[in-house]
Amino acid sequence: QVRLVESGGGLVQAGGSLRLSCAVSGRAFSRYAMGWFRQAPGKEREIVGAISWSGGRTYYADSVKGRFTMSRDNAESTVYLQMNSLKPEDTAVYYCASRPSDYSDEYYARESEYYRWGQGTQVTVSS
Repeated sequence: QVRLVESGGGLVQAGGSLRLSCAVSGRAFSRYAMGWFRQAPGKEREIVGAISWSGGRTYYADSVKGRFTMSRDNAESTVYLQMNSLKPEDTAVYYCASRPSDYSDEYYARESEYYRWGQGTQVTVSS
């Protein structure tokens, strides 16, 4: 069974950086498209970024474009979210999600397109 475990969250001052990791157990990680989502208190969960199975295609929400970078290490079955220039409005629980890819190297930007989810990791950015 596929299991996703996020780590790397914490408390950081505005302008700082954090790197989140999502370790994926189970077979065929290299064929999974991955996504990072976040949910702030009182708000709906929203897409942060998405990456295709090869890592060759990425998508970022406008709110994080230029500050956040997704990457993946298929040999380590891990996907990363490097977050720079953090703002208080980035405070949220961050979730990674996975889905099997078809034979195209696509990313998926909608929550409904993902099959498996991690438990989330809290990121708090102080002003």
